[in-house]
Amino acid sequence: WEFNGSFYQPSAFLMMGIPGLEGLHAWISIPFCALYLTALLGNCVILFIIRRTPSLHEPMYYFLSMLAVTDLGLALCTLPTTLGLLWFGVRRIAFDACLTQMYFIHILSFMESSVLLAMAFDRFIAISHPLRHPAILTRSTVLKIGLAIVLRGTVSLLPIPFLLKRLTYCGRTELSHSFCFHPDIMNLACADIKVNVFYGMIVLLSTVGMDFIFIVLSYVLIIRTVVSLTTREECLKALNTCVSHICAVLVFFIPMIGLSMTHRFGKNVPPLVNTLVAYTYLTIPPALNPVIYSIKSTHIREALLRALCRTRG
Repeated sequence: WEFNGSFYQPSAFLMMGIPGLEGLHAWISIPFCALYLTALLGNCVILFIIRRTPSLHEPMYYFLSMLAVTDLGLALCTLPTTLGLLWFGVRRIAFDACLTQMYFIHILSFMESSVLLAMAFDRFIAISHPLRHPAILTRSTVLKIGLAIVLRGTVSLLPIPFLLKRLTYCGRTELSHSFCFHPDIMNLACADIKVNVFYGMIVLLSTVGMDFIFIVLSYVLIIRTVVSLTTREECLKALNTCVSHICAVLVFFIPMIGLSMTHRFGKNVPPLVNTLVAYTYLTIPPALNPVIYSIKSTHIREALLRALCRTRG
């Protein structure tokens, strides 16, 4: 412990694995390895395909590239501590390292939410105003949106580590997961955390909450446009371009909302449920998103097949 007057701060936190299944960590690491490998390879393949295929140099695929980069970052943030704990039983993480990991996990999560909103906006423009789509979403506009997404996440979450460092910690140092999460660290403090709770809630509602509302609004407008189309084939064709994005939205937001609810209101929720929701939130979307887009996007699938054929040739 580091002592400075009446201010106490732990030198490290202790991470937890799967509650009640500590003896099976070696076996549990197998599906985690599969998920991380799928996330890393899948998103790298998506980025490679989009970069090497000129026909995919469109706003939709630029935003997909941003999603892939964000998913890669999320996977790389949690991989070292999760596999380190499951393989080697490494539970200790330094205090400052924990705050750094927490900061990047939250930044990347907020960025993913913003990218999904940008993709919803792209689908709305493409379906409702197809002739104006190239003029509205130019390369420079897409770049500006990407920069705004990064700045939004970075600036809005910048005070969080400093708000945690000002707290006094005593007694418990065990985290609920194999990674650092803001509510988890905050609840270990023995000081007044009202400022942390209030700021965290405001940031969450003003970023991820607003993103979700605007995504829903975008699809309300998309459905209204699709219903006005003359033929059933046109309706299905328009909606089919949104299936991948809808799946990505559901895969991301459902576990995130569940994790937020269990941390804030689930005092009586079993630790195993809380842990499984947290791992689902941080490992499933990065692994599933490239699979979803590879299966549902004809252009991605065809470009991937061409690349495989060139490699074999």
